Amino acid sequence: MQGGFFHYYLLAGLAIALAFAAYTDIRRREIDNWLNAAIAAGAPLFWWASGAHLWPGVAIHVGVAVAAFLVMLCLFAFRLMGGGDVKLLTALALWIKPLWFLRLLMVMALAGGVLTLVLAGWHYFRKRKDRLAVPYGVAIAFAGLWALGAQYWPAFARGAALAG
Repeated sequence: MQGGFFHYYLLAGLAIALAFAAYTDIRRREIDNWLNAAIAAGAPLFWWASGAHLWPGVAIHVGVAVAAFLVMLCLFAFRLMGGGDVKLLTALALWIKPLWFLRLLMVMALAGGVLTLVLAGWHYFRKRKDRLAVPYGVAIAFAGLWALGAQYWPAFARGAALAG
């Protein structure tokens, strides 16, 4: 079932999952393991629907995901990133092309910085004494949605225009 709109349905499912991850991170400061596992489990379906070859396509995605996991695991060890954030980024690396994943990381860092500044200001003006907890899953989800839109929306729009 290569081509067609099936892979766009999978991308829509990923977009919904990212929005849900951001929501749960805002509400509970936690991203559920089942959600990260579902995102990772959907990647092979997406590879198949997109016509990706095992070598080098799928192998590169898996390699980038392993590298991202190892780097983010170091950040987790220093308590700079939560475990759900590490797993979400790793699962996203299975979906996003490597160059776009690097762009995603840059957008995530910028969005996370803005989010941190906004929350720090909010924390300061409310005179809170507790430790600032930033729901970084929001920045990850924002960057993931940005990468999906930038990478796949132009092709989808072109295909829809040709079909209609």
